Amino acid sequence: MLPSPSCQDPSRRKPTWRSLRRAWAFARGWQSQEGDRVQVKEITLPRPGGSVPVSLYRPASVEGPLPGWVVLHGITRPGRHHPVLVRFVRALASSGATVLLPEIPEWRELALAPDAAQETLEAAVRHGALRADVAAGGVGILGFSFGVPRILQAAADPDLRRYVKVAAGFGGYASLEEALRFQFTGEHAWQGVHHRADPDPYGRWVIAGNLLPKAAGFDQAGPVAEALLELARAAGDAQVGAWEAEFDDLKNRLETRLRPEHRELFRAFAPPAGTLPPRVFAESMVPRLAQAARRASPLHDPLPYLPAIRTPVHLIHGRQDRLIPFTETLRLAASFPPGAPVRSWLTGLFGHSRGGLAGNPWRAAREGLHFLRMIGAVLGSI
Repeated sequence: MLPSPSCQDPSRRKPTWRSLRRAWAFARGWQSQEGDRVQVKEITLPRPGGSVPVSLYRPASVEGPLPGWVVLHGITRPGRHHPVLVRFVRALASSGATVLLPEIPEWRELALAPDAAQETLEAAVRHGALRADVAAGGVGILGFSFGVPRILQAAADPDLRRYVKVAAGFGGYASLEEALRFQFTGEHAWQGVHHRADPDPYGRWVIAGNLLPKAAGFDQAGPVAEALLELARAAGDAQVGAWEAEFDDLKNRLETRLRPEHRELFRAFAPPAGTLPPRVFAESMVPRLAQAARRASPLHDPLPYLPAIRTPVHLIHGRQDRLIPFTETLRLAASFPPGAPVRSWLTGLFGHSRGGLAGNPWRAAREGLHFLRMIGAVLGSI
């Protein structure tokens, strides 16, 4: 049996009329996606070392300041143009909000780049909080996947948190090592309950593509790392599940381009579709990659920021997520200090990878109502 959504916020406020109205407007926006309901404007935003493009979404028929949101996309090739993300952000704007969606160019190239991502978020938060079309008092920040540690750091930053009214994260993690273990083995656990799923290999390709040459004993494995990133880019560009057999031919071509001493290592990270990396390899590689991440940047670990967060936090995860398991969000919520205003939600409607409730209308309806309650709690926070 799956754990129930947890809440460490003792208030557990009931839904208000405002939150229900915004949730309903979000749902209408998600379903209709009518182009004339939301206006989109492209702007640029300065950040250290240059500038980044930002998509600005607002409801077309509303004037004056509205609640503001800054949304971070995940590490994907489409970036802020990912179709599901665009649909989500348009629905968010339809709820009656001004939404800034900045581009993180490094993430489109599948670089982890936590420092650049943090600088982008900080610039967007400061800009959004001071815009005339954003209601006074700050903005909400919302991040997906690797964006979750970034929004938590922003909420904890004493120089930035006065601009942040609420933080919401979809599909985050508490322990990069545990998330990696799932990506290699498909196994995850929470409070003594063990789960197994078929993991999306995209995650381990991206992580290894960034960190393998920094892992102990693999400083000469740069060509393998680049081959894994090329494989991940191909899956991202095609917008096809990385677990599909259609990528096996590309795996074979990339392997033959490597020197013989690197081929077995590449094959361990990218075995044929439907096959997991060897167990012994996984047990050896996971801690090495996690250690390499810690050496590369302390920003990969979200836990040190949690005690300094005072703003409400909503953590959301898909039960069928094949890239980062839902137990990571439960673990992250439980890592906050006692009494912290954090709430975790599980849903069957969203996840990194496709899947869900097809063929089960009653369950879909139940999940839909649960999601409306969840999104209403998030939107009603500002």
